[in-house]
Amino acid sequence: MLFNYNPPTDPYLEIIYQDDDLVVLNKPSELLTVPGKDPKHADSLEKRVQRVFPTATIVHRLDMATSGILCMTLNKPAHRHISRQFQQRETKKRYIAIVWGELIPESGLVDLPLICDWPNRPKQMVDFERGKPSQTLWQVLSVQKLDCGSSVTRVALTPITGRSHQLRVHMLSQDHVILGDRLYAHEKALKAAPRLQLHAEYLSVRHPVTEAILEFNAPSPF
Repeated sequence: MLFNYNPPTDPYLEIIYQDDDLVVLNKPSELLTVPGKDPKHADSLEKRVQRVFPTATIVHRLDMATSGILCMTLNKPAHRHISRQFQQRETKKRYIAIVWGELIPESGLVDLPLICDWPNRPKQMVDFERGKPSQTLWQVLSVQKLDCGSSVTRVALTPITGRSHQLRVHMLSQDHVILGDRLYAHEKALKAAPRLQLHAEYLSVRHPVTEAILEFNAPSPF
């Protein structure tokens, strides 16, 4: 994918929590989670964190355009422990999004299998034959009327699975694209926001040593 990569640098790193095993960060929109193949795309959250914590490793990812909470581990036992929690869906995550149109009813479940749209990668698509099971819960938070007469909906999204672009494609499948989405939004929804209106607001994990439940929050910037 060709894109003009200009990641934000202020703040360079926003650390929410750290101890001997974990570091939890608030990733800004437009910063890659891991380096891209092109040397021009080397700057990433992973590389920035490793300058401070050389042993830090990625456990899960956020899309470049998505902001919010991301957890990294600082040793191999912690990495195995947290990775297993993600694989077994023991973690809890919640995202905030603003989507085009008025989302009705006020809550629901999207249960549609997803697969890479290979000719148009990195885009994903619904595929009932080859797609991997994917589920997202939604809860309407508020509805706002725009000056143009259209409506937008602020919604909490809870992914049950963790597929690539899952929230973006599931909202697209409901005819409610996320505002500012360069990959999936129609022209009006794209122009309605300066960035992708998707933010990882909440994450809950068990500490890899103490087994205590840790809860992290990062308020939505939009």
